[in-house]
Amino acid sequence: MTSIPSLLIIAIDGGAASGKSSTSKILAERFNLLHVDTGSFYRHITHELLRRGVLPTNLAALTLALTELNFTTQLQGRSAQLMIGGQPADHEIRGQNVNEHVSHYAAIPAVRQKLLGYQRGQVAVAQQHGFRGLVMEGRDIGSVIFPAADYRFFLHADPIERAKRRAREGQLDSIAERDRLDSSRKASPLVSPTGAIAIDSTFLTLEQVVEKMAAMIEKKLS
Repeated sequence: MTSIPSLLIIAIDGGAASGKSSTSKILAERFNLLHVDTGSFYRHITHELLRRGVLPTNLAALTLALTELNFTTQLQGRSAQLMIGGQPADHEIRGQNVNEHVSHYAAIPAVRQKLLGYQRGQVAVAQQHGFRGLVMEGRDIGSVIFPAADYRFFLHADPIERAKRRAREGQLDSIAERDRLDSSRKASPLVSPTGAIAIDSTFLTLEQVVEKMAAMIEKKLS
């Protein structure tokens, strides 16, 4: 599946603290797009599996647990929120425990396969709620989820700068280790997709990154 022709699809990939979320939210507001943070989906699943005591090393238990997870979507403003069993994610998905485990769960093919159809299904959610399209952020959006998206961006920045950003947000996150795990996994690794527009945000303000992307999007819409 690629896209529904009448809707605009923007894919934004990049490592932790590269600026994906802030940029995506502003673009969603500017162009009337549904904002989809797929990283929060993996965090929510990680939190749920940890709550159940299902470790990433126990593939049999994990596979069974995944069959029991029922996904639905709730809108929070312009953002799509993953509901598991009718329950939204809470603040704990941004906590240290999830930070330390999310890349391990995200590397498991069965977990990624479980989310694949759900993520692509956000196009229908955008259409049903009258959005012009969607902007989806993650680590494999332009390479796997929507390889034929109207725009595929890849944000990157110096790891030290990204660690500082996380610290300013009051979060403890091992940027280098997350990069290593996400980039080296066999299933849908973090890569800059061939043909994607790469933007180094190390020395750019958020506003400058947004304007770079917005200028390209406006050309297409005009």
